Amino acid sequence: MTSQQNVEKKEKDQPKAVPVADHKKSARPAAGNNRPDMVKKGKTALKELELKCEALEKEGQENYDRFMRVSAEFENYKKRAARELADFRKYANESLVRELLPVVDNLERALESCTDDDTANHKVIEGVQMTLEEIMKVFDKFVVKPIDALGKPFDPTYHQAVMQRESSENPQNTVVEELQRGYTIHDRLLRPAMVVVSKPGAAQDSPTEKQA
Repeated sequence: MTSQQNVEKKEKDQPKAVPVADHKKSARPAAGNNRPDMVKKGKTALKELELKCEALEKEGQENYDRFMRVSAEFENYKKRAARELADFRKYANESLVRELLPVVDNLERALESCTDDDTANHKVIEGVQMTLEEIMKVFDKFVVKPIDALGKPFDPTYHQAVMQRESSENPQNTVVEELQRGYTIHDRLLRPAMVVVSKPGAAQDSPTEKQA
């Protein structure tokens, strides 16, 4: 075998090297196959983040609504507490004043029973009158006022009718006598006035009957 043939044989026996360009081409399809998975995973992660953001936004709105409700309830509580405190201050002396009303009644009756000008009763009347005036000043200080009932239309809110009396001078259901004075404290009824109410008198003869 010649030397030229030996060289050719060696070249044939040696493995052929893979071109670099071919190696790169063989690797590209693998990278291309992984890209859809990466895009899919990215979209899934983005969707999860959007859902989490929506959940957090919803939770934040619910917390804000809850805060506003609690704030409104607290404001209503403060207003209610302020009203209750104001009412307590206004009517704290109600029971005390109610206990004093019989004393005033007795003083008024004493004055009514001593209407003559006798010297023996003059000082007694003067003393009772002064005592009554002092008590009425205390009533005025605590906004306790007598109910003006005499001659007024009967009002069941402030009047307590104990009897009726025939009257041709007053309209029906008019207070013609006050047996016991009523009182209010601020805008609240403390005691109704005990009154006598008018009713129509005897029926008058009709014009036809008079002519007959």
